[in-house]
Amino acid sequence: MADVVAPQSSEQGDRGEGGSRSYLISIVMVAVLGGLLFGYDTAVISGAEKGLQAFFMEARDFTYTDGWHGFTSASALIGCIIGSALSGFLATNIGRKRSLMIAGLLFFVSALGSMNPEFLLFDYGQPSYSLLIVFNIYRVIGGIGVGLASAICPMYIGEVAPSGIRGMLVSWNQFAIIFGQLVVYFVNFFILGEHVQPLVEEMGKGIAAINPDAQWTVTTGWRYMFGSEALPAGLFALLICFVPETPRYLVSIGKYPVALNVLTKINGKQEASRILNEIKETMNVKTERLLTYGWMCIFVGIMLSVFQQAVGINAVLYYAPRIFGDMGMENPMVVTVFMGVVNILFTLVAIFTVEKWGRKPLLIYGSLGMAMGAFGVALTFGHAGMELVTAASIMVYAASFMFSWGPICWVLIAEIFPNTIRGGAVAIAVAFQWIFNFIVSSTFVPMFNMHLTEGDDFGHWFTYGLYGIICLVAAIFVWKLVPETKGKTLEDMTKLWRAKA
Repeated sequence: MADVVAPQSSEQGDRGEGGSRSYLISIVMVAVLGGLLFGYDTAVISGAEKGLQAFFMEARDFTYTDGWHGFTSASALIGCIIGSALSGFLATNIGRKRSLMIAGLLFFVSALGSMNPEFLLFDYGQPSYSLLIVFNIYRVIGGIGVGLASAICPMYIGEVAPSGIRGMLVSWNQFAIIFGQLVVYFVNFFILGEHVQPLVEEMGKGIAAINPDAQWTVTTGWRYMFGSEALPAGLFALLICFVPETPRYLVSIGKYPVALNVLTKINGKQEASRILNEIKETMNVKTERLLTYGWMCIFVGIMLSVFQQAVGINAVLYYAPRIFGDMGMENPMVVTVFMGVVNILFTLVAIFTVEKWGRKPLLIYGSLGMAMGAFGVALTFGHAGMELVTAASIMVYAASFMFSWGPICWVLIAEIFPNTIRGGAVAIAVAFQWIFNFIVSSTFVPMFNMHLTEGDDFGHWFTYGLYGIICLVAAIFVWKLVPETKGKTLEDMTKLWRAKA
């Protein structure tokens, strides 16, 4: 596919000797569409899961239990684990750009397949065990796309961005993820319209346990929600064909003139030559063993990913309407949309402070804020008259994540590893992220619903209390072990880890 090549005359006004900022922004904006689809695909389940649950409860050949619903709600995460594990191999062997093209196609196929899993195989609208399996396969396909995008989009941005604004640009990827979640909250809200969500009180009773006025949501609404992803997925798959490959990958395969051309458009001629020489110095071999720079380099990357998920944020994002509904709120989708707006605003805090304050302070402050919010939920959830305090605690919890672990984890994963092991190291780190995402998301509902005695709130305070403790441990981990990368080039990280090895 052809790369973007801006006409020389169009660059004169904004490039000069410093490179073209508009060229850089244009290719970064295409890359962050992958982040938007990441957010869209993972959050679409929040509005669709109750209708989906009620639909499969009508199956006559098996009983759709809480366990099945937890698995189905989180099945895309299995694909995310697969996609992230494959990302290193694909990024290293076919390039960052072609890997993102594959991700776009997978998003598109998954959106259409999840909307109509009966296509060519089953009678429309007839739930069954076999249909559930096919539906989950389509969700896994989309998850593979998410896994690829989650690893390669920040890697792509990090490898094209100048060091002075790299953190800010990679943070825009997290903004796109949260924006994608907000967009799908709105889309789900408008698709639902005047219709209502089913009230599923007990599993295994079929349609008898579902309110009759929710029938449209059960038969049709969840399909529209999943299918709505096809439009942004198709757009991403098309636009990614027109961005250039990253200079670091081009150097790794010996295409020095092409790499210099991309660097020149972004940084200007003189700076491009200097950067190219630096890249060559750290890539005298295409790849090195993962532990060439010591086990701590890989360990830090893995634990950044583990903590980003173990703090429990995605349990809140995926099940937000259900949580607010359990709190007795009349229209939980409205509150979920409001939370999405708050998340967007606090993600902007990270974007505009990451190059000023650094990565470590934002992670530490965010961890402490999340702990405060999680403990607030643990102490107040389910207590009469405390609903607003609980809602505010959830907002604090989410907002603290959005200016810290949300964007900054991706920034560090994109820039912390040396050039020669980045593809494989990022793949391992992101695979661990999705493994723990799956663990947290699939265990949240059964853990949240635990009772020591009939009617008690043990599961509520235990779940959020556990998340709060993990947040405190995450703050200590960052303080003690994570290196600050603000202002450092990707090549500087090679020198840093070599000195520590």
